[in-house]
Amino acid sequence: MKARLTEVAKAAGVSTATASRVLSGRGPASATARRRVAAAASELGYLPHAAGRALATGRGTRLAVVVNGRTEQVLEDPYVGRVVTAAAKVAAAREIGVSMHWLPLHAPAELARLAENPGIGGMVLLNPTESALRAAPKSVRGRLAAIGVGSRHVPSFDVDNGPATARLVAHLLGGGRRRVAMITGADWLPCTHRTVTAYRETVEAAGFPARVVPGDFTAARGACAATEILARWPDTDAVFALGDLAALGALGALQRTGADVPGDVAVAGFDDLQFAALSSPALTTSTHPVETIATACATAVLDQRLGRPVTRYSSELVLRATA
Repeated sequence: MKARLTEVAKAAGVSTATASRVLSGRGPASATARRRVAAAASELGYLPHAAGRALATGRGTRLAVVVNGRTEQVLEDPYVGRVVTAAAKVAAAREIGVSMHWLPLHAPAELARLAENPGIGGMVLLNPTESALRAAPKSVRGRLAAIGVGSRHVPSFDVDNGPATARLVAHLLGGGRRRVAMITGADWLPCTHRTVTAYRETVEAAGFPARVVPGDFTAARGACAATEILARWPDTDAVFALGDLAALGALGALQRTGADVPGDVAVAGFDDLQFAALSSPALTTSTHPVETIATACATAVLDQRLGRPVTRYSSELVLRATA
């Protein structure tokens, strides 16, 4: 049975408050008291309770990963799972937990309510929007960071997907493709607008028309979007999808129409998911270092080192058989 704080205090001949200050490293205590408490704690095998220590220092008992989205189903996105897993590893090293919360697009003020929870020591905002960032109260400054777009008071960690999109589309054009269509991400995400802008600028600078259809990062929507592209522009010779799942959905839909990939239509995605190399043919894509980004964001929040307003991570082109 673990020793209690009161037992350590009694053995050291000090008050419980003094023992607590010594063991937490916060507050005044004489050198003699510190020696006595340290010796008593060692002899009794006392280990401070992580949750109690976190509450006592005002740093909470957990890191909250807050996910912005239209519905609660956003929490089931594999991308969210990767972020939570990486954040959990960072939190575990600091003896605290991780909780996951849905932030409805229509109710960004819920962010302020979460911030009032004394058990939450830090917050990572995933899929941030301008309205969600505006809703962040002053009380969370210094313990909130975003994976995605940030603001003056909310530091941002994200993949540099604009230049990566331009590089991938330029690869398609350089390979002789002339009618490149794009399947976008969700229209409410700022990252979608960055990539669409990069795509448009790249194809138009080369003297070719932009062909854009909406997507939502899912394979089902990617398949529907590919079908729509062929119906609207039968001469399309390349499809770039923002997200490997959408690209794989598009690949399947194209193959079902009898199109040869990459002979008739090249296909490319974004993310470099583990199974992107397993499709037939294997998917050309661009990397997205999700775990690296989430780890850096969670570490900065929990260690209270939110210095840089924007931290961007590069994305590398991965050439495979589809393009």
